[in-house]
This record gives sequence, structure tokens and C-alpha cells, in this order.
Amino acid sequence: MNRGPRPMRPDSGRPNIPKPQGLSDLPRYLWQVIGGFFSRLGYIVRLVWETGPWILFCLVFMALFNGFMPVVGSLISSRVLNELQAGFGQSVDRALFLASPIFAMLIVLFGYRILNAVLDRIKSATTRIAGERVVRHIRLKIMHKAKTIDLAAYDSPTFYEKLENANREAGHRPIQTLSSVLGLISTMIGLVSYIVILFRAPGMWWSALVIIAVSVPSAIITFTYRHKNVRYMRWRSKERRQMDYYSNLMVNKDLVKEVRLYDLSDTFIDRYDDAFDRYYRGMRRLIVGEGAWHVGIALLSSVVNCIFFVMIAYRVFTGEILIGDYTLLTGALTAISGNVATLISASSAVYEGTLFIDNLMAFMEHEQTVKPRLEQPLRVRHGEEHTIVFEHVSFRYPGMDRDVLHDINLTLVPGESLVLVGLNGAGKTTLLKLLTRLYDPTEGRILLDGEDLRDYDLQDVYRMFGIIFQDFGKYAESAGENIHFGNIGKEPKEGELQEAARASGASEFIEALPTGYATPLMRIFEQDGAELSGGQWQKLAISRAFYSDSDVLILDEPTAALDALAEQEIYNQFDRLRQGKTTIFVSHRLSSATLATKIVVLEYGTIIEEGNHKTLMAQGGRYAELFNTQAERYREQE
Repeated sequence: MNRGPRPMRPDSGRPNIPKPQGLSDLPRYLWQVIGGFFSRLGYIVRLVWETGPWILFCLVFMALFNGFMPVVGSLISSRVLNELQAGFGQSVDRALFLASPIFAMLIVLFGYRILNAVLDRIKSATTRIAGERVVRHIRLKIMHKAKTIDLAAYDSPTFYEKLENANREAGHRPIQTLSSVLGLISTMIGLVSYIVILFRAPGMWWSALVIIAVSVPSAIITFTYRHKNVRYMRWRSKERRQMDYYSNLMVNKDLVKEVRLYDLSDTFIDRYDDAFDRYYRGMRRLIVGEGAWHVGIALLSSVVNCIFFVMIAYRVFTGEILIGDYTLLTGALTAISGNVATLISASSAVYEGTLFIDNLMAFMEHEQTVKPRLEQPLRVRHGEEHTIVFEHVSFRYPGMDRDVLHDINLTLVPGESLVLVGLNGAGKTTLLKLLTRLYDPTEGRILLDGEDLRDYDLQDVYRMFGIIFQDFGKYAESAGENIHFGNIGKEPKEGELQEAARASGASEFIEALPTGYATPLMRIFEQDGAELSGGQWQKLAISRAFYSDSDVLILDEPTAALDALAEQEIYNQFDRLRQGKTTIFVSHRLSSATLATKIVVLEYGTIIEEGNHKTLMAQGGRYAELFNTQAERYREQE
């Protein structure tokens, strides 16, 4: 499918450093690049240190050990071969052999190999354990940060890119990057040691320089393509999220029925494939381009190594050096070539890792704006009556060019029962989100007991409301826990849970479950989990609001999935439990509005009518029209 040229899209990571415009800008540019690199590297080290200082100490020790041990092994092996060559053909009995330097060197060699094998296993286990703990630490950091993120952020695609990128970094990227850094230390130790060995060999000092020089182009290519890879993955974040989205649709237990019945499977598979094709085309070009360069450089490096190997073999043939020295020198050349390659790959991995860690840093630096304005926030007087006033409140979602709510003026007095009425999209749920301070108004203010809502402690404000939204939560926990989540700070007591369930009409089906309130819900984790109907889930959610024992009860479409009898039962209980409380509910079934003390009619984000049922019916306006239309439909169905 040809979608035409893609529009330009800003990078979703942290701000890019502008490229130098001339030689005068180069020092500043390099300083910013190097400074940024070490800043990100320092962030990774802090993450590991926060996880556990022992991890850092173990990894550093292993790095130093791994740096020296290969050189020690080469020296021991060379000495063994030289001793064997020196004693070749001599008549020696077993006792003399056991007392000879050759046998002593063999003991040392075997001891070295045992020690190396043991510590290599310890390093592997330590790295795996460290990786798991670092993953846990970063996941917890993301979760703790997520609970402070403004709800408005979730309306932004850019935020989702940050979130997706941050979650990706919660894998083994930090520990891999740190391991690569420490691997650089090990490699540098080995490289310097082998260079010293070649410099001490007559006429071989320049070979090390040639090997290093041949490897320089490989370093340039590797770093160039690592940078391109990071930029490309950021640029194509949308396609990666689309692939995840469409693949998850195919295995989502809540959607599988609709996907199957509407025959949507092939559509979503095709859209996944289309997103993959757009992502893959560019990635393939990067992989092929980098691979072609490295093949050419590898051929050149192999030819140079062969030449040096022939030169050293000739010196053994002429008797200038021993066989053990041959293995030491050729091993040094091979090790230098390998170490330089390792330096390049490890450096590029560190560089790439620090660039990717920008994603996590950008997410963690996301600023919370919905927070108390005062250094010492006001405290909500729980258990008391409250007056709430909307003063010229307007609101628009981020990135939108029109108000969802416009110039709302509304007063809720203690004990009042308010019903919000309006067609879909009128702004009813948005008004509730402003009231509960999930969002802040774009204009105007909301007063709670005469004080600006933004001056109160945020958690105090949240605890003031018992609310069930249209898209209420369905938690894969027990039935009792699903109710207890309405007031997680209160010690769960079975009697109180049962009372809340009876108030919503949920007690009947809960008590019929295999283990009652202890029965796990959904079959995500437990094989014997109970699957509830939509109406049962809704009753359970309403139980949660009743259990909250909050000062203000809010139900947003609380009876949408219930039949008429269950609906009437809910409203009877609601009317009983609201005594002494302010209550707000949204319902498309206007029969529920007849008992409210105040009805507010919203249309296109503004209040067009306000009053009780009798007053609004007498006015013959929008409310009366909606009520009569609905009543007529019910009469036709009888």
C-alpha cells in the first residue's frame, strides 16, 4: 500500500546536539558530545549502584581479573613449550621429570585453567543475578514515576514513545552497557600487555602499530552505524508500537471474540506486516551497509595477519626464536587484533547503550504539573461536608485547538445529588476528571470549601472521592480484593466487604463463586479463576465505590450494563448511602435523574440547562426533549 511520503517527525528522545557549522564550533560540539556521553554513562553507573554496590564491586574485580588472565595464560603456555623444546629427546626417568621445571610449569598451567574456569562461571552467574536485580530496580523506578505522571500525558503520542522506549530500557541494557565498559578495561589491560610483549621481541614492535592502524577504519564504520541505528530506531518508534499493538490485538482475551466474529484477523495481520515492512526496509539498508564495510576491512586485516605469521614462522625456521616464542608472538598478534576489534565493538555498544539510555532519562525527567501549588498543601477535612464551585472553567486536551469544556460555572452544596445529562462527547466525564483533579483546567478554577483545588494535598483530594468511571478497572485478583481496592488504606474486614457487595447487588453472585470472596477473577494467572459478565463486573466496580466510604460519591454510567431491575436496586441503595454525602452520577437513562436535587445538561462542552426534574420538564427545553424521547421509546417497547 502506497501511503506517500512520510511527514517529518521530531525525535522522541532528548534534544539532539546541533552539529558544528564550522571549525570554530568543533571544540564546543566535541565537548557537548563527550560530556553527554559521560553524563549518560554516569547515570547507568548510578542505576547499578542504587541496585546494589556489591554488583559494581564484583563486576570491577572480574574486569581486572579478565584483563590480566589471558596474558598470564599466554606466558605460561609459551614457557611450557620452550621447556619442552629444550628437553626434547633427552633421556629422563619419571622421577627426574616430576622434579623438572617442565612439570612445575604444567602444574601452574593446570592451576591457571582451573582458576580461570571457576571464576568465569562465577562471573557468568554474578552477571545474570545482577541483570535480574537491575531490571527489577528500573521497573520499580518506572512504576514509581508512572504514578506521578499527569493523566494529560497519556493523551500525547510523544509520551507513549517515551514510555515505550523507557520500558525497553528496563531490560538488560544498563547492565549490558556497564559490562561493556568494564570489558573495555579488561581489553585495554590485555591489549597493553600484548603490545609490551611484541615491543620486547626483536624487530616486532612495529607489527602492533600496523594491526592497530588497520583496525581504525572498522572503528569509524562501527561508531557511524551505531549512531545511525539509534536515530533510526527513535525515528521509527511509531512503527514498533504499531507492530506491538497489532500483534497484541490477536492475543487479547477480551477482544478475541470480536476479532474472530468480525473476521478482523487478516486485517490486523496485514497491518502488522505493513508496519514491519516500513520498519524493516530502512533497518535492512543499515545492516547490509555496515556488513559490506566490515567484510572488506576483515579481508584486509586477515591478509596483514597472514604476512606477520609467515615472518614469525621464518624466524623459527632459521632458529632465531623458539617454538614457544612463536606461539607467544602469533598469539599476541591475534590477541591485539581481537582486542582492538573487541575495543571497537564494546565501545560502540557502550556508545549505543548510552544513547538508548536517553530514552529512560527522558521518561524519568518528565515533569509532573498536576501537583499542589503550595509548599505546605492544604489538607482536606475528611468525614465532613464540602462545597465545590466551578468558576469560569474551560478545558482542552493537549494538542487540541478547541475547548472540550467552556466557561463552566457550577456549585455543589453539601448533601446535594447532581446528575449530569448530555449526549456522548458533551464533556460529562471530562468535568468529573477536572473535579477529581486528574486534570487541571485550562482556564478558570475549581474551589473546594472556598480554596483553590490546586492548593490541596493531591492524595487527600483523591481520597475524598469514591468514583467509578465508564472504563472501570477489572483486576485479576480475588473478588474481595477487587472491592477492597476502593479503600486500600483501610484494613479489610469481611463484614464491610459484604456490606458494600450487598449495596451494589454483587453479593449474590460473589457468594455463589467456588470460594466466595476469595475466588480469583479472570484466568490470567489462575486456572480456576472465575469469568464474570459485564453486568457482574459493573456491580463489583460499584461495590468498590460504596466500600470507599468517601465524602463524595461519583458514578459515571454506573448501570450501563445492568437490566432495569438491577438498575433500580442500585439507585435505591445509592439513595440510602448518599445520606450526608454529595453525590454525582452520569446516566443516559434519565429515569434516574428524577430523584436528583440538581440536573445539569451539557451540550458541546457548555451548560445549557440547570435545575431539578420538575423545573426542567416545565421549561420544555433540551432535557424535556431527551426525557420524553426516551420515555416514548420505553412505551413503544411495552
